[in-house]
Amino acid sequence: MNKVERPNGALARNVRRLGHLDLPGAGQVTIAGNYAYIGHIPNKQNLGTSIVDIADPANPRLVATITLDDPTSHSHKVRVAGDIMVVNHERNPTAAGRRAQDMPAIRRGLREALGRDPTRAELLQKLNLSEADLVDIEKDEAQPYRNGGFRIYDIADKSKPKLIHHHLTGGIGVHRFDMDERYAYISTEMDGFVGNILVIYDMKDPKQPQEVSRWWLPGQNIAAGETPTWSGKRHRLHHALRFGNEMWASCWHGGFRVVDITDIAKPKTVASYNYHPPFPEPTHTVMPAPGLIGGKRIALSIDEEDHAQNANEEQARRGRLHAGMATYDVTDLANVKPLALFEVSELDSPFARTPGARFGAHQFHERMTGTLVHAVWFCGGLRIVDVADPSSPCEVGFFIPDPVAGNKAPQSNDVALDSRGLIYVVDRLVGFDVLEFNGH
Repeated sequence: MNKVERPNGALARNVRRLGHLDLPGAGQVTIAGNYAYIGHIPNKQNLGTSIVDIADPANPRLVATITLDDPTSHSHKVRVAGDIMVVNHERNPTAAGRRAQDMPAIRRGLREALGRDPTRAELLQKLNLSEADLVDIEKDEAQPYRNGGFRIYDIADKSKPKLIHHHLTGGIGVHRFDMDERYAYISTEMDGFVGNILVIYDMKDPKQPQEVSRWWLPGQNIAAGETPTWSGKRHRLHHALRFGNEMWASCWHGGFRVVDITDIAKPKTVASYNYHPPFPEPTHTVMPAPGLIGGKRIALSIDEEDHAQNANEEQARRGRLHAGMATYDVTDLANVKPLALFEVSELDSPFARTPGARFGAHQFHERMTGTLVHAVWFCGGLRIVDVADPSSPCEVGFFIPDPVAGNKAPQSNDVALDSRGLIYVVDRLVGFDVLEFNGH
């Protein structure tokens, strides 16, 4: 693995780089003890998960890799509890996207509108696809994806992870999720539902996870006769994080919910807030701050810059608000109050208008340190934000890495902290950085 030449990155304030690896693009980094566990974005090598020894932060060392035996799937998310590691199993994106599973409804809609079966030309026009794309969709229809779910590994020996069980779910499989010593809080598609829902599994016996309960947005359970009030899968669970007896659920274009799991077999929604519209980018993650700030309970959300990478789309988005971060007063869960927004300007990064690259927020470390939030921006690197005054978030440090391996811009994708306070950032394209904050 190569080391970068400029240790301070393209731009930095109060943050310095301690170590680096040119690891392939990643979707998540999880820290447990002296190891970093990294889930990789779909790639030609079918690389799923890397385990990196970070005992010496200046010299991170790759100790194990897991490759996938299914070229149609990826495992870009990973969680660890004790000697158990769980990774997601999700279908790779295709040119046809999710249209194969939507095709029956599309054909039915056209049939009702036309009073006859649609022609191929009419299908192509409706879908805005080529004939080759339609052929791919029909292949997917004939052979639906059946490998979605999550895999469980024994990592007592970090250099030799052992597969314990591959648990199947439904649809295109599992996306991001949370986990503790007893339960896994899985965001997955399931038969009979539109989009991802929350399924909680008891992991007492990792060889046989037992479903405990499900939670979904009203309208998702079409098998039970519910009808969505939104188009497609715009309202769905991205993932839910457990804090005490609450699950904080980010719901994409549906905003966020707080779910009471005092009775874990019967999840109950106790708070709901949606700020889309007017904000155009979907809710990626939501979490409460630890303790009270100024006598109030505070929560934060971060959106994902989620747009197609093509010249026409980029031109059309000029003037549109980029994904950012927000704070809320959630002292009364029945009356959530927005407080402030935090944005990174296009002037704050030399890569902000790189053709073909996203610029905007993506994720923050999902457990805050005091009043500090560690967040990553596509093309904007690491941003450290103090919310001691939640009505006026203040940036106290940042680190924008140089792009590596011939890429034009960094696409910082996920961030985690260890018990030493060191910061770990992975890039969606290439890169794994170990950083240190030297601020207040």
